[in-house]
Amino acid sequence: MTRRRTYLDANVLIAAWNGDDESRAWARAVLDDPERHFLTSDFVRLEVLPKPGYCRRPVEVAFMQAILSIAEDVPVTGAVAQHALVLAARHDIAPLDALHLAAAAAGAADEVVTFERPEKPMCRQTEISVISLRAIRDEAHVGGAD
Repeated sequence: MTRRRTYLDANVLIAAWNGDDESRAWARAVLDDPERHFLTSDFVRLEVLPKPGYCRRPVEVAFMQAILSIAEDVPVTGAVAQHALVLAARHDIAPLDALHLAAAAAGAADEVVTFERPEKPMCRQTEISVISLRAIRDEAHVGGAD
């Protein structure tokens, strides 16, 4: 069985820890999926570790570190930064979102999973497959699967 190479956006980890009940469930379903091989980068670490560390929330830090420790690390390189610049300019993507997409591409990710709104440029670009859990969750509501 080949597992999908999934780059996790930081907001998925944040939702898994302190999202509302529904968002937490969607995020944890991804994290618990045995058919996924997770990828991460220092960009994700920068988003999920400093604040809970500074605010002395050791259980949250431990939760984030546990997830990050099982993920394959994509090194942050100049090539990743250059690719992010190209993506950001081509698609009007926010800087950190572009860095995540470039890191995912460098790690040969099959997909990026995020909680970003589907209308955001990161989700609309087509160079790297992006799955918006927010879009899936909202579609489930429209379809009557509450």
